[in-house]
Amino acid sequence: MTRTKRNWALTATMTLIAMVINLPIILMVFNSLQPTEAIVARLTIIPRDPSLQNYLLLMEETPFLSYLRNSVVTALGATVFSLFCAVFAGYALSRFKNRLLDVYSTGLFAVQMFPIILALIPLFLLFRPLGLIDTPLSVIIVYGVINLPFVTWMARSYFDTIPRELEEAALIDGCGHFGAFFRVVLPLSGPGLAAVSIFAFLLAYNEFFVANVFLRTKAAMTLPVGIQMFLQQFSTDWGSLTAAASVTMLPTLILFLFVQKFITHGAIAGGVKG
Repeated sequence: MTRTKRNWALTATMTLIAMVINLPIILMVFNSLQPTEAIVARLTIIPRDPSLQNYLLLMEETPFLSYLRNSVVTALGATVFSLFCAVFAGYALSRFKNRLLDVYSTGLFAVQMFPIILALIPLFLLFRPLGLIDTPLSVIIVYGVINLPFVTWMARSYFDTIPRELEEAALIDGCGHFGAFFRVVLPLSGPGLAAVSIFAFLLAYNEFFVANVFLRTKAAMTLPVGIQMFLQQFSTDWGSLTAAASVTMLPTLILFLFVQKFITHGAIAGGVKG
C-alpha cells in the first residue's frame, strides 16, 4: 500500500470514528429539523422534509435568547471571579513553599471533593435575606467557588513551567516582586490562563443543579434550566427541545474550534519540566 493510500485509509478511519463518537449530536441536529410527530413516529433518522420551524418557534415564542444571555453573563462572571483568585493563589503555590501553603493545597483537594448539594440549603438560607435569590450574582458566587480549586491547580501547574530565572532577572533590573509578576510572569502565562478560563467557562455554562435551585423565574433562568421547561408532565416537545439543545451547543463548539490549542497546551502544562 502506497503512502497516499495509507493516508486516505487513515483519514477515512478517523472520520468514521469521529462520526460514531458524535452520533448522538448528529441525531440531535437531525431531529431538530423535523416536527415532534415525525420524531416520535421514528419514520427515518434523516429528515425527509427538513425544516427550520422548530428554530423559528424557539426564537419567536420562547424566552430562549434571555436564557442564552443569562448563561453567558453567569459563566463570564464566574470565570472572571475564579480566574482572578486562582492567578494569585496558583502563583503563590508555585513559587513559595511553607507549611501554611501545604495546608492550603490539601484544603483545595478537600473542597474539590465536597459535594455541593450539601451546601445548597445553607447557601439558600444565607442568600435569601441578602436578596440574592433569583439573581445572577448568587450563581456566579457559587460557580466561582466550585471552579476555584480546579482552576487554581491548573494555574499552579502552568506557573511551574515558567523559569524562575526570568523573575530573578527582572528583580536584578529593578522590578519589585509585584512588578516581576505583572510584567514578566503574567504575560508569559497567557496560553495557560486562556485554557484555565475556557475550562471555568464551560463548567459554569453547562451547570444545571445550582442554577435550578437559585434561579426561579424565567427572566433569570440559564439555558440548562430553561431547556428543561420543554419537558412536560405527560408529553415532551422533542422538536423544540432538540432545537434548543442544538443552539445551546453552538457557543461551546465555536469556542472549542478557536481555542483548542490553548486547551491542549494548558492541559499538559506542568507534565514535563525542562
